Amino acid sequence: MYSWFTVETLDAQTFAISEYRHWEQTHCYLLCGSKKAALIDTGLGVCNIKSVVKSLTKLPIIVFTSHVHWDHIGGHKFFDCIAVYEEEKDWISGDFPLTLQEVKKQLVKTPCNFPAEFDINAYRIFQGKPQILLHDGDSFDLGERTLQVIHTPGHSPGHCCFYEPKKKYLYSGDLVYKGCLDAFYPSTNPTLFHDSVKRLMTLDVNRVLPGHHDLRIPVSLIGEIEADFADLERHGQLKQGNGLFDFGDIQIHI
Repeated sequence: MYSWFTVETLDAQTFAISEYRHWEQTHCYLLCGSKKAALIDTGLGVCNIKSVVKSLTKLPIIVFTSHVHWDHIGGHKFFDCIAVYEEEKDWISGDFPLTLQEVKKQLVKTPCNFPAEFDINAYRIFQGKPQILLHDGDSFDLGERTLQVIHTPGHSPGHCCFYEPKKKYLYSGDLVYKGCLDAFYPSTNPTLFHDSVKRLMTLDVNRVLPGHHDLRIPVSLIGEIEADFADLERHGQLKQGNGLFDFGDIQIHI
């Protein structure tokens, strides 16, 4: 039905909206309550994700931002209510840490079959004023389901994971997924990244829903990533500039 997005039903009221055609393979998540719906991230912004969301729910939408990186905020322009963690409000309001030229280079670095309406020359990084500022520990009632904010810095200063206590779903953003975990940018912090992964290990989790790549990852991946970071720390390697470390399913770039 959707030529660019792939929609997968996780349960009767939860959907993954994915961009598998692009090398980033981003995932966004639609959580429908009885009163409101939450959309966690909006992907690349090369195609209108709102049309997909509207086909799945008629509820009012709040966009929850895992972090203000270009590949997670591209579709924010299609929505009226956007929530961003307080520490990254300036990034989304006009102080984005990468130039448009750098973002475009990342967007097209690997050939893919972009949708017909996509024009790289017209592409812009979303900039706007968030309607909601998120704080660590905030809880949002969607109607018969609750979403909690967990501040998990490291990949970015205001990176958040989102947790549903009832379903025990963890939406892990760029903190936990199979692939290369990035903590080498100037705005990243490998020590805080490790601390944030350790914090996730205190949660009771039935399912981890990542921001990229393989959608079906085991909960045990959280512990594996923590062990990999701990190994780097023990050997004095958990410092920016030390390069890329390969642990099999996980690579850590610092």
